Amino acid sequence: MSGVNLVAGFRPELWRELAADDSPEDVEGFNSALSGPDGYTMPATQHDAVLWLSGSEYDVIFDTAREALAAVDPFCSVAEETSSWPYRHDRDLTGFIDGSENPSLVDAPELVVIPEGSPGAGGTVLLLQKWSHDAEAWEALTVTRQEAVIGRTKDESVELDPKPDDSHVARTDQDTFGNIFRRNMPYGTVTEHGTMFVGFSADQTRLSTMLESMAGVAGPPDQLTRFSHPLTGAYYFVPSIGSIKSTG
Repeated sequence: MSGVNLVAGFRPELWRELAADDSPEDVEGFNSALSGPDGYTMPATQHDAVLWLSGSEYDVIFDTAREALAAVDPFCSVAEETSSWPYRHDRDLTGFIDGSENPSLVDAPELVVIPEGSPGAGGTVLLLQKWSHDAEAWEALTVTRQEAVIGRTKDESVELDPKPDDSHVARTDQDTFGNIFRRNMPYGTVTEHGTMFVGFSADQTRLSTMLESMAGVAGPPDQLTRFSHPLTGAYYFVPSIGSIKSTG
């Protein structure tokens, strides 16, 4: 669409009402907060639908977003809007390279899209979270301490060996939880900023189990949660284009 990628996702329960035969049965919304030890909480802020637009030129994204909102205006209203932007090519606001374990663009469809023959084939499950960074606390750490929190070197993104059990890499290891395709982006202003976590998977369990690991439900909490705090949490089912057309 004019050089813009547009992803449309729906609250899983809502999509199931519209297309029961083309919806994975075991996918559900982020309907309750996820709690870890010592009162740590990942909030649930589930909405009915999400539009995620990405592209290389913000003005084109802006115009396309307005067209999309005009098209759905008779049926719904905007609950929240967040604009993101790239930071140092492929790094997040911690200064580390993001998505080092991502499958390649060639391999991703085979790994994170629901396979043919299964309900919801051609679709995927999206986990969307907004994380606020405590920049002052993070930047007060030495690079060596930051690397221990993340579990990778900062410049080369080489995994530490051994890596701390409570490092971010250890608590979100795809060898443990399965393949997740991340498209995270920074958001915000100079004074208030963070990361939009955008994660796609063919299996919601990979995403939910990863969050439980980060929160410390089983095992030590992810050290990164001391410096980055979740503000939102929602799951969406992203149907295939063919499925959307047939349902419409």
